[in-house]
Amino acid sequence: MTTEPAPRLLDPVLPDVQMNLVKPTEPVIGRVVSNRNCMRGKSASFVRHIAIDVSGTPLEGTFHAGQAFGVVPPGTDEKGRAHKVRLYSIASPTSGEDGEGRILSTTCKRMIDEYQPQTPKDDQDRNDLVLGVCSNYLCDLKEGDEVLVTGPSGKRFILPAEPEAHDYLFLATGTGIAPFRGMLMDLFKGPDGPTQSQIHMVMGVGYTTDLLYDDEFRELAENHANFHYHTVISREIQPDGTKGGYIHHYLDRQVQLHESMLQSDRTLMYLCGLAGMQIGVFQLLAKLGLGTPYLKVKDELADVLPDDWTSQQIKRFVRPTHRCMLEVY
Repeated sequence: MTTEPAPRLLDPVLPDVQMNLVKPTEPVIGRVVSNRNCMRGKSASFVRHIAIDVSGTPLEGTFHAGQAFGVVPPGTDEKGRAHKVRLYSIASPTSGEDGEGRILSTTCKRMIDEYQPQTPKDDQDRNDLVLGVCSNYLCDLKEGDEVLVTGPSGKRFILPAEPEAHDYLFLATGTGIAPFRGMLMDLFKGPDGPTQSQIHMVMGVGYTTDLLYDDEFRELAENHANFHYHTVISREIQPDGTKGGYIHHYLDRQVQLHESMLQSDRTLMYLCGLAGMQIGVFQLLAKLGLGTPYLKVKDELADVLPDDWTSQQIKRFVRPTHRCMLEVY
C-alpha cells in the first residue's frame, strides 16, 4: 500500500525591496498633491486619502506597495523635544498614484479622543479633548503644502516576486485596508496585470459609512470575476436581527466559501488592522483545523483549546508562517 505524498506548501519568495533610504534624522520634503475624504458616507470617524509628491527625493520610484513611509510632524512635544517620526502604510501601487513612482499615498484617520487617566497619579478629573499630533496634522494639509517624509520601511508585508503563483486572502479592519488598495492596483492594473489569481478581500468596519475606498473595490469586483469583495459590518443589525460580528465570525459563518481556498497550497493570507482581528482569526483557523499552513503553535498551547487561548498566549506562543503576512497595531 502506498501513501500519497502530502501536498507541497508553496511558500512565497518575496522580492528584495529598498528600505530606509531616507532616515528619520534627515527627512526630505514632499508636497501634497491631493487630500480627500475616502469614506463611504457621513461617519463619526474622519479618514482621508492623502497623496504626496516625492519626486526628486530618494523615495521616488523606490517605494513598494505594502511598505510604509514616515512623516515627521512640525513642532515639539510636551518636553520640548522635536516630534518623532510616525509610520503610515502606503496606499498607492508600486508605480505610484501617477504611474511614474513619483506620488505615494496613505490612508489617515484623525485621532480624536477624550483624555483618560492611565495611572492613579494622573488627573482623575481631566476630560479635555486629545488630538493625535501627526494624524490631524496630515489630515489638515492642503494641496501644495510641504511635509517632511522618510522611508520606505518594511520588507515582509508585500506581494511575492511571482504573484501569479499564488491566490490571496486579504483581511483588513479600518485603515488596515491601505496596503491592500496598492496591492490590488498592482495585481489588476500593473504592468503584468490583470492577474488571474483568485483574491478574496474581507473588510471589517463598525458601520457601512466607515467603509474606505468602497467605490473603487466594488468597481474592481464588477470588472474582474476573480476578485471577491466582502464587507463585515460589526455594529449594524443584520436582516435576521443579529449584529454582523467581526471578521473571524464572518469567516466562521462562510467557511464553505473559504475552506477550499485556505486548504490550497497556493493561498497566502494577509492581515492588516487592529490586533484584535489577529486573535480571532488565529483562534478560528486552529479550531477549524485550517491553521497549519499559516500558524506555528508552540508546545505550550498543545493542550489548550483554541477557544481558550488568551491574547497574551497568542502573542507569545503563536507565530505566523511564511504564508501568513501580519501587520497589526
